[in-house]
Amino acid sequence: MKKIQGSAIALASLLVLSACAPGQGANSYSRSQARTEQSVRMGTVEGVRVVRLEGTRSPVGTLAGGVVGGVAGSTVGGGRGSTIAAVIGAVAGGLAGSAIEEGVTRKEGVEVTVRLDNGNMIAITQEADEQFKPGERVRVLSGGGVSRVTR
Repeated sequence: MKKIQGSAIALASLLVLSACAPGQGANSYSRSQARTEQSVRMGTVEGVRVVRLEGTRSPVGTLAGGVVGGVAGSTVGGGRGSTIAAVIGAVAGGLAGSAIEEGVTRKEGVEVTVRLDNGNMIAITQEADEQFKPGERVRVLSGGGVSRVTR
């Protein structure tokens, strides 16, 4: 029983840590984006739409869930039945761990439609860490294939 509790605590810890991963908002930058040049375009917000950003699906959730499920399954029955239960538990735990990780890391986002000063219209989806309103003047920062809307 202590093995199951230890495995469950390990799974919960890994999922909590994965939820702390950096986001994709206006105020979040990856390490590789630091000290890189970005182009700046000015524009006006035409519209804002709330969207949901998928959570991550890394091997961490699947593996941790598989371990917990396998250990839990191995405690069922005896002999060959215990082995079969461990395999079934590992598969079910892996699926559950993956789903839990995706749910825990899911975030709310916004799709911001901007009319640039040159007349072009663009839409950028990012984390909802800033609120934008139609008619508001904004900056669009672009570099390395990544763009974001900021004030």
